[in-house]
Amino acid sequence: MGEPIMLTLCILGFLAEEPLHAYELRARISGLSGHIRPVSDGALYPALNRLRAAGFLERHEEPGRAGTPRQVLTLTDAGHTELLRRLADPAEVEITDRNSFMILLAFLGRLPDPADQLRVLRRRLAFYDQPASYFYADSRPLRAAEMTDRFRRGMLSIAAETKRADMRWLRQIITELEQETGGKGDQPRTDAHGGTAHAGGDARLGPADSAPTPSSATGDERAPGREG
Repeated sequence: MGEPIMLTLCILGFLAEEPLHAYELRARISGLSGHIRPVSDGALYPALNRLRAAGFLERHEEPGRAGTPRQVLTLTDAGHTELLRRLADPAEVEITDRNSFMILLAFLGRLPDPADQLRVLRRRLAFYDQPASYFYADSRPLRAAEMTDRFRRGMLSIAAETKRADMRWLRQIITELEQETGGKGDQPRTDAHGGTAHAGGDARLGPADSAPTPSSATGDERAPGREG
């Protein structure tokens, strides 16, 4: 897992659930994201040190097996505040990249205000309105029906099915949250990363991302574009 922003979110999110030894923390992060890229000590420990220096984590000793003390990590009040800030106002790549969005979803339920949850899901749904593909001709996204190669056609068809499933789920949960909030959070915010929070931006879904972004208006079977 090489993306620092998502590693940080995983650390804060899992420690918000309970104090953990670094080994246990790494195992949980690997379970969530290890299918993408395993979490190495070379990535985890520098991230832990940065978060401790920022005052988001504390480390203390607890008795371990056979009397050997073990170092346990605990989230501070400042760390909990930082987690909620990150969840309520995700970076654009956390919305547009499917793998990053899945990690965001793993902890989104920790936001106490359903209106904040609603804003995040609306940003993801709005991103799907941006046409994109794995393949282009003269800057135009190509559809599955235009592919002569069966494997490329399969990529776009699978991506389209994934997109439809994602959008069905998003609309269902958005409807539930709208009922809980009375429609609050229905206006996308301008985020700290520039531009309107729901805009697709330059960070599109990469080839490793299984979520498509076909045009919802036409129903074109298009796959996610490359990250740029």
